[in-house]
Amino acid sequence: MGKQDGMNYAPEGTKNVVVGKGEFAFAAIGLDHGHIYGMCNGLIEAGAELTAVYDPDPEKVRRFIEVYPGVRAAASEEEILADAQIQLVAGACIPSERGLLGLRVLDHGKHYFVDKPAFTKLEQVEQAKKKTAETGLKWGIYYSERLHVESAVLAGQLVEEGAIGRVVQVIGTGPHRANAPSRPAWFFDPEYYGGILCDIGSHQIEQFLHYSGAKDAKVLHSKVANYRFKDYPNFEDYGDATLVADNGATFYFRVDWLTPDGLGTWGDGRAIILGTEGYIEIRKYIDIGRDTSGNHLYLVNQEGEQHYECSGKVGFPYFAEFIKDCIHGTEYAMTQEHAFKAASLCIEAQEQAIRIE
Repeated sequence: MGKQDGMNYAPEGTKNVVVGKGEFAFAAIGLDHGHIYGMCNGLIEAGAELTAVYDPDPEKVRRFIEVYPGVRAAASEEEILADAQIQLVAGACIPSERGLLGLRVLDHGKHYFVDKPAFTKLEQVEQAKKKTAETGLKWGIYYSERLHVESAVLAGQLVEEGAIGRVVQVIGTGPHRANAPSRPAWFFDPEYYGGILCDIGSHQIEQFLHYSGAKDAKVLHSKVANYRFKDYPNFEDYGDATLVADNGATFYFRVDWLTPDGLGTWGDGRAIILGTEGYIEIRKYIDIGRDTSGNHLYLVNQEGEQHYECSGKVGFPYFAEFIKDCIHGTEYAMTQEHAFKAASLCIEAQEQAIRIE
């Protein structure tokens, strides 16, 4: 699952099959980010059939087919887009190219499921909004730090049940280990990855909107810096931002590429959700100094204190719901408005950021 490297984080869950064999075929285009494996795992566990893959790098394709034997290596992107049997394309190409790939996918009558950040510019989001409205097709975004983390899923369920009352504030931390020598050149250039708030900040803003139940938010303040990686002058290894939602909830998050080698996983991602009747703390990937496993949730409310160990007990409902949404035109997994709003806000935070020198 890539315990030491977040770029190769690819959770595996229990099967939650919602379609029969041959009912929902999908393909992968663009293998630049390892999240493609988590995306494919989730869809396969929900019953989707992975039939084809394309990437211009044959070595990436070879490794992919080793993980998913029997998948056809397509000779071109066009071969996949022209295949009438394929209903959805999953993509994790370089972030700056993801918007254009999605437009091509929808133009060929297929749904699109893309790694975050789905966009690096606001005009790309607007193009996607227009295209989904024209076609009625789905543009799903893989916000994995909520959708593919069982403790984060449970937190949303508890909030929905009213366990902590009205959510008024969220704090999110998204530290990552850089593993700089293993990263491709595009990883260090904000023109390609969008900047740190656009990239890993997208996870944070999406979870805030979800937990708070907000439809929109305003970026009050944001900043970025490069404290450690001076060999890459355009890179950003630190970012934070403060937002206020349309329903009055507030948010602070911090993201960074400064995880020390001594940590037993790639990043100590956490979230604290404050409600009027209690609070939740999520320790997503590790409980430092106590438990090397992840998926710990702590709930404190008027009834007392509770600790939940979530691994293998909650599941990942998004993927099954997303497939059903693609088939039936519903919006149970995530509304299109929500997916695009999170994407827009992380770009706004990035564009407004003060750079600390």
